[in-house]
Order: sequence, then C-alpha cells, then structure tokens
Amino acid sequence: MPLTFVRFKHARFTARFPENYRYSRSHYWMAPVEGEEGLWRVGFTKFATRMLGELVEANFKVQVSDPIFPGDSIGSVEGFKAASDVLCVMEGSFAGMNDALNVDACIVKSDPYEVGWLYAAKGQPEEDSLDVHGYVALLQETIQRMADAGYGHDEDGAKEDE
Repeated sequence: MPLTFVRFKHARFTARFPENYRYSRSHYWMAPVEGEEGLWRVGFTKFATRMLGELVEANFKVQVSDPIFPGDSIGSVEGFKAASDVLCVMEGSFAGMNDALNVDACIVKSDPYEVGWLYAAKGQPEEDSLDVHGYVALLQETIQRMADAGYGHDEDGAKEDE
C-alpha cells in the first residue's frame, strides 16, 4: 500500500511524514509491518536524521526475543554530526535490526520511512505515541524553542550556513 504523507515546513526545515505511522516525542516513527500481526518497524524521523547527519554505524546491544520497554537504551548510532543512543519506543520483544544498515547506514537519512528503518519489534508502540498531526505540532514547538534559544545562529546573531 503506497504511503500518504503530511507535509511540514518551518523556516528552512521541510519534511514529509507518513500519515498512518505513530511517532514518539523522541523523534522516532513506528510503522506496523503489513501481513505480520504485532510486528512494527522503528526508525528516525527526518528531524532526527537532520540532527544526526549521515549515519555511519548502528549497533544494538539487545538480542532477538529480548524483552524491550519504552525509554530503554537498546543500542547506539554514530553519525557525522553526532552519536546517540537508540531509545526503545516499543513495548514487547526485540525482533532484530535492519541488516541493510550494515551495508549502507546512510539509507536512514536518504530513505528514512521505508528502507532506512532501524529495528523491528513485536508488541505495541509506547503509550504516549502520537499520530502524525500530534507529531507535527510537537515538532513545531520544538523547532520554535530551538530558534528562541538561538540554535542555528553564530555569536553575532547571524544565521549559520548548513
């Protein structure tokens, strides 16, 4: 089934978010795998990939079938701009990482909503996950707070180039 998207634009940041996915407040998406009851794929939103830059490596410290809970650190990623823990946004059991990341971790940024997923889980999304419209509202607030705090400006207040 083809994805339908909701468009978002704020200043220089634009993105499209799949309409039928769930989203976490920590900038992950969760999508049910068609034909696989209770199986979900999880990845970074376009906003998260922008903060990390191109991904160069992903590692998971949990094994297939291990129990997982929202908020747990289950692995890590390293990008050109930053390194980060991979937080769990599902409750259930770990179903494995995306093996394609071992070949080309950059797919997380180039195709974040289909091929560039991070891990799969059997279970359900975290209780406070958002629909696409809730996530867009959260993103609007987040970006505005960052702008108010001077993120993206140098010491003289001039806008930094990306």
